[in-house]
Amino acid sequence: MEHKKKMEVLAPAGSFESMKAAVAAGADAVYMGGSRFGARAYADNPDEHGLLEAIDYVHLHGRRLYMTVNTLFKEEEMGELYQYLLPYYREGLDAVIVQDLGAMDFMRRNFPEIDLHASTQMTITGVNGARLLKELGASRVVTARELSLDEIRRIRDQVDVEIESFVHGALCYCYSGQCLMSSLIGGRSGNRGRCAQPCRLPYEVRENGKKPGEPLNRKQERNVMSLKDLCTLDLIPDLAAAGIYSLKIEGRMKSPRYTAGVVSIYRKYVDRFLEYGPEGYFVEPEDKKVLSDLFDRGGFTPGYYKQHNGRDMVALKEKPAFREGNQKLFDYLDKTYVEAELKEAINGRAVLEEGKPSELELSLVDGVCPGGSLAQVRVEGQAPQKAQNQPLTEDKILKQLGKTGNTPFVFANLEVELKGGLFMPVQAQNELRRAGLEALEQAVLDQWRRPAPSGGLIAPAAPAPTPPIPFSLYVSTEEPEQFEAAVREADVAGIYLDAAGFAPERWPAAVQSCHRAGKQCFLALPHIYRSHAEAFFKKNGKWLREAGFDGALVRSPEEVMWLREMKPELRPVFDASVYCWNRETVRLFAGLGASRLTMPWELNSRELEPVMEELHREGLDGELVVYGRIPMMVSAQCIRRTTTGCVKKREVLTLKDRTGALLPVKNHCAFCYNTIYNASPLSLLGLESAVRRLGPAVIRLNFTTENQEETARTIRAFADGFLRGQEVSQPCRDFTRGHFKRGVQ
Repeated sequence: MEHKKKMEVLAPAGSFESMKAAVAAGADAVYMGGSRFGARAYADNPDEHGLLEAIDYVHLHGRRLYMTVNTLFKEEEMGELYQYLLPYYREGLDAVIVQDLGAMDFMRRNFPEIDLHASTQMTITGVNGARLLKELGASRVVTARELSLDEIRRIRDQVDVEIESFVHGALCYCYSGQCLMSSLIGGRSGNRGRCAQPCRLPYEVRENGKKPGEPLNRKQERNVMSLKDLCTLDLIPDLAAAGIYSLKIEGRMKSPRYTAGVVSIYRKYVDRFLEYGPEGYFVEPEDKKVLSDLFDRGGFTPGYYKQHNGRDMVALKEKPAFREGNQKLFDYLDKTYVEAELKEAINGRAVLEEGKPSELELSLVDGVCPGGSLAQVRVEGQAPQKAQNQPLTEDKILKQLGKTGNTPFVFANLEVELKGGLFMPVQAQNELRRAGLEALEQAVLDQWRRPAPSGGLIAPAAPAPTPPIPFSLYVSTEEPEQFEAAVREADVAGIYLDAAGFAPERWPAAVQSCHRAGKQCFLALPHIYRSHAEAFFKKNGKWLREAGFDGALVRSPEEVMWLREMKPELRPVFDASVYCWNRETVRLFAGLGASRLTMPWELNSRELEPVMEELHREGLDGELVVYGRIPMMVSAQCIRRTTTGCVKKREVLTLKDRTGALLPVKNHCAFCYNTIYNASPLSLLGLESAVRRLGPAVIRLNFTTENQEETARTIRAFADGFLRGQEVSQPCRDFTRGHFKRGVQ
């Protein structure tokens, strides 16, 4: 039966102690970061020796370890990746969880025997993205937390990859991998494992934001972006039916006690489901209470599995400053799991005969090796002598050989065969036992270990000359009045038309207006491509086919594959949200058919140089956004729905933070997601020479909340500054340079 198929309980481990607690509590696998390149930079991540020890520990107990290498890689770091991974690969690391597509392609080529898991940071939201990742070498996809059970079921039915999904722990407000809020506000990038969680702070929600009036949210309900913790105990049969193989628990920043407690509960209920199926499955209320006692952010939510978003998912009220802990529970977890010394059962047989080397055979009772195979060893020791006084007894030998001490083993059965009245020093008996246990441990670990792969190091690329390309000025418009302003400006070479902001029946007329004005017209696809987008384009496929767009702005991995199948003649321009931080990714995207790549938001000008050089080497154009409000968050949640209820109307609200900064929030109802923009727009006006040194073929102005007059004024200012080299004033009073100068750590 379907429910009898095994499911994996996957535990977080932010430290060696948490890893041991997770294994003791019954986790099938753990995920850990090393000293670098993990999305939890502030966890107590082990050094190389510690992680190698952790790999051995889980393997000795028949479990698996997945290493998080799930940050974006700067070019200078790519050269370190091979040597960083090599010792873990040789030790038998089971899988690597990856965000950076270039890094994943490098690992696929250079570490062929390791499984590659596409991180939730890749924002995989459907069949198309999963199919792309499968094509690029991923054996498993960690789905976006926002997906419904139906969406996950479709992935499993149509793509031959394992599905891993979060089942417990903290929920991000933003689609993972699409959040720049911490990065822009405080320089701590979530894409580099340093998120400061500004979404957990209080915010006032106001109309429009020009002259803020009374907040829409009540004073005690200001935590509009702080989601409750996920808990899916009730849904385990549904998760299994949807095809989820690995049940992932969040919490690498949590204590070993927390890890042990949550893992033990999920182990209990996964086992209950596997034994009794959906018909015999039930959840005891006291176990939910245990989870709440371990951590409570204002109650639990079953998450997005059965709803797209909702007010009931948000912990609107501030968390109490003090809450008395359940000390009895904590003591139990510490004693049972955190302080436990886990042992694997072994069988043994010793043969002692005068004048012959002593023999000890050891084997595991249950298979903990790859494929469930058993490890068996035979060692020899000092030869026993004929006893002069009291000969050895079977009981004495059993007592001495049966001591396993600090080893990972304990005897389930030990037999001794004595041939004659014998004497053998205690030290010799100890040495025989020690040699046997060490040989058995080595035999287990050897079945996981690998030889070093051939190849590996990245050769430094010779600098490519920056081609003397004059800038082309492109404009991205989210609203019709912005488009009307842009199409009249002669300096604009091309316009991006936001799919959410323009009625599809208006697309052909807009394209014709651009072409009459000698401009190209591209359709800007949604930031998130899910079932809403699929239904939208299915309904409006006629307009897409007839509009005559020159290309499409691709904003997610989903759309790379979708566009290839739906409209292959449209030239894809990859947006900044399809991250390209290094040469490896440039080469990969060139192979995927990109005609132009937009530079990422978080690299500074120096870090952008090798990316742009590789573009030139590959014959691709580079694009750089030089103006516009940066999208700090893209969320399945809706600020309007959380505060006053859904109005099914595209509009802009404002979040006012504790400093008084006003963050525009736009709800894209056609695709049912919110975008939260930075308070001040990016402006690189005045940095023309630095931009010119990079050599982008296209500079872009992103218009989001501007009116028609503001749009026209901004276009003219940037055309004068960048195209004609004139000295001009900033078109807006407040602006930011973003990360163009400072970058991120």
